[in-house]
Amino acid sequence: MTVAGVLLAAGASHRFGADNKLLAMLHGRPLVRHAAEAMCEFRPSVLIASTKSPEIAKLLPEFQIATPPEEAPEQSDSLRAGVCLAESHGATRIFIALADMPFVTADLLNEVVDKCTDSRPSAATDGQRTMPPACFPQPYFNALKTLSGDRGAGALLKELPQAALVQVADDMLIDIDTPNSLSAAQSDAGLR
Repeated sequence: MTVAGVLLAAGASHRFGADNKLLAMLHGRPLVRHAAEAMCEFRPSVLIASTKSPEIAKLLPEFQIATPPEEAPEQSDSLRAGVCLAESHGATRIFIALADMPFVTADLLNEVVDKCTDSRPSAATDGQRTMPPACFPQPYFNALKTLSGDRGAGALLKELPQAALVQVADDMLIDIDTPNSLSAAQSDAGLR
């Protein structure tokens, strides 16, 4: 089995303000490095980051960079670029992580990949939401490439059975979208 990890890091950070949120510092390192380090620790067959930012790419030397088209601002475009590069490496599974989710761990990534089967995706849940990190088997790659809009793969995760879900505490699935959410994450002692 060839597992490709795809880190989605091409967002425009509109709610964060003028600065790129993935470059903001959290617990002494750029936000993007938290999810990246969890992926590196998990060690998939290939590491891919989908980003248009040269500054972000420089912070991800372990990753191959998939560059979405400049005129393509949606999360689905970022995902498509990552999936296409993963396919070129012969991936049979693709797990997706979001670069603005700093508290995802390598253990969680491992559990999500383990729950994925040849015919069914898997994902994390806090009991309210089903969301990335998520893992998709090869039969879903075409569906991932034909998604549109800014919701990414969420539509493919809505109806997953309980057996495909990894239950986690809701604070593990926090994403950083605003300066306030970054400040709140800064004050959470003991987190990654």
